[in-house]
Amino acid sequence: AMRELGVTDPVMPTLLPTSKAAMEPSYPELNDTFHDVSEAAYGEEDAFRRTLESGTEIFDMAVSKAKQAGSDLVSGEDAFKLHDTYGFPIEMTLEMAADQGVKVDEAKFRELMAEQKSRARADALKKRHNVDLSVYDDFKKTLVKPIDFLGYTDMSARAKVLGIMQEGKGSVPAVTGPANIEVILDRTPFYAQAGGQLADQGEILSDDGAVLEVDDVQKPIKDLIVHQCRLTEGTLVVGAEVNANIDLARRGAIARSHTATHMVHKALREELGPQATQRGSEDAPNRLRFDFQWSSAPSKNAMNAVEARVNEKLRENLAVTTQEMKFDDAIALGAMHLFGEKYGDIVRVVSIGEDGWSRELCGGTHIDHVGKIGAINIMSEASIGSGVRRVDAVVGQSAYEFNAREHALVSQLSDMVNARPDELADRVNTLLAKLKESDRRLAAMYESQLAAAVPALVSEAKASQAPVKVAVKNVEHFGSFDALRKTVLDVRGQLGDESPAVVALAGVNEDGKAMVAVATNEAARKQGIKAGDLARGASKMLGGGGGGKPDFAQGGGVDASKIDEALKALAGQALKG
Repeated sequence: AMRELGVTDPVMPTLLPTSKAAMEPSYPELNDTFHDVSEAAYGEEDAFRRTLESGTEIFDMAVSKAKQAGSDLVSGEDAFKLHDTYGFPIEMTLEMAADQGVKVDEAKFRELMAEQKSRARADALKKRHNVDLSVYDDFKKTLVKPIDFLGYTDMSARAKVLGIMQEGKGSVPAVTGPANIEVILDRTPFYAQAGGQLADQGEILSDDGAVLEVDDVQKPIKDLIVHQCRLTEGTLVVGAEVNANIDLARRGAIARSHTATHMVHKALREELGPQATQRGSEDAPNRLRFDFQWSSAPSKNAMNAVEARVNEKLRENLAVTTQEMKFDDAIALGAMHLFGEKYGDIVRVVSIGEDGWSRELCGGTHIDHVGKIGAINIMSEASIGSGVRRVDAVVGQSAYEFNAREHALVSQLSDMVNARPDELADRVNTLLAKLKESDRRLAAMYESQLAAAVPALVSEAKASQAPVKVAVKNVEHFGSFDALRKTVLDVRGQLGDESPAVVALAGVNEDGKAMVAVATNEAARKQGIKAGDLARGASKMLGGGGGGKPDFAQGGGVDASKIDEALKALAGQALKG
């Protein structure tokens, strides 16, 4: 709409403060959160404007392509590319097409969208061992009572096999190993992947000798817990009595990560503000990933403060408690919940600290005291999309291992520079300053050497009786390519334009790579001598590639031993015209 009105500047910085001023008398809390909310809104507008700008350019190209082909129809493939690759809404594409008097092959677009959805469904089906969702729906209808999840309190349990799913066959009464199957039990200690927490793994052992390794646990439909297993020995039959045992080490490592995720969330909100709310997470053994809403990159000091705050709370060894209550009561208590998530009337609240330092709605597994986490190290923080940031951290054993590696590295560096660990930063800065000064002096020396070679090159070329004045030289080590380029252009300038002239200098750069720079004057170019052709031929002999414009070109390769040979061939090619 703003585009139709001819408005090209951002509008949110004008509209949002006006809206805030009108609403603040009724909602005084807006004054406390306006900065964070407005920054997020402005960031979203900027992101959409960039999408609109790039998408418009691509759309204009698609319209031009259609018109060149004598058609007034933008292909469905181009419309789909705009949507899928550039995030350009199909409604916008249709509107812009109408403005330019063309149509969009909307039927083909819808077809491609359907194919994309089919691929997504196929991927999901593959994860379910190619068992269709309708099979799970039909099976769930046969259950006399809901499956009992015991995993909050029990790490193993006696259970009964209610169902077996096999790839391509659906529900089957029995399976003999080896086979990949899905097993449904009447009760289970296995936690199914949900809320960012990875699933438990472990084993299921039947009383009649079947052995199953549980690799994953999912809920393909609501309240149906499905164990994805490898049947390695024996035959499993429906109705068999089994022992279900989770991997205790994995469960403990994931629980520590999950509790640490809650703590990172709370510390981020304390440091950045209440708008730093969760947008996703993954809790894995000894590591976590936490996505949160924020419009710009937090400072390094802010992230250090978050890490320090979490580790401070770990040392306090706060208790972790869970309680089920009504949803409204939990919200009144201050429990955090994911925006857009659907919750039942009764929810599970996980609290950290007797005073509820952190309190969230959560169905995952946790440790009973945060001290068991040990330590947490934030490894990285970065943007993953408009207004969304991601924190990656290591927890527990992985944090200890990271700190041990860091300690060993500091000790090694301290020994190398002969300094105590607390002196290391100053010593490294001193060494870097010396190195920078040495580089500056070395570059000046190389430039002086190149400059000293200019008079002889010019003199020899001018004295030549050849139809083309050719100045070539192996300058050996020359430092930066910029210095080589300037020297080549300097020689060409001194040779003038009276006679055809070619200048080519080659040598080895700072990284040990053979490089060549070639320049031609206007008289040479009139005879068809092009710097790009000369550089390309020489670079090929050096074991690389090159090229450029007729007046200046460059190239290089890996074989510095061929520099003299390459320059000789280049000179011969130039003299042939």
